[in-house]
Amino acid sequence: MVVYSLDVPVPGGIERLAATLHPHLVGFDRVRERHTLVCKRFETADADPNRLFERVRRALAGAPAIEARTAGIDWFAEPVRGPGPVVYVAIESPGLHDLHRRLVAAFDPIPDLEGDDYVPHVTLARGGPVERAHELASVEFEPTEWTVSELVLRDGRHGERVASLSLPRPS
Repeated sequence: MVVYSLDVPVPGGIERLAATLHPHLVGFDRVRERHTLVCKRFETADADPNRLFERVRRALAGAPAIEARTAGIDWFAEPVRGPGPVVYVAIESPGLHDLHRRLVAAFDPIPDLEGDDYVPHVTLARGGPVERAHELASVEFEPTEWTVSELVLRDGRHGERVASLSLPRPS
């Protein structure tokens, strides 16, 4: 099985927030150095990323650029995969949910992660003390708002960029 993800590029405001929070994440087993916002994951037997990308492009034909906004820090106590807790930056974006729904209609959802269970977020760290996760959830910061005008298909094994899809801004 080959794994890919369709990601939203993370703006500098989230990268700066992650850098500011880094000293508070030290007690976690894994601290993310590369930050991603997944729109849809793909698990496929077809190793050709070009065929997958063409299907993604067709599924999202006509989709416009969307707005997104950071909505605080939150955490999953028991994530579907891997150790918990997972501390993350929550993202509000009705448009991102719309894109995700379109992709889930065209591709099989990954159980317990996608469809109605989809939570747009940027993971900061995982596998640490629950108390620390709870403390981080109370950190306040200035929200970052941005327009998502590109999606990037990445190889899930190496994180390498395979292709990108532009989302046109409404005129």
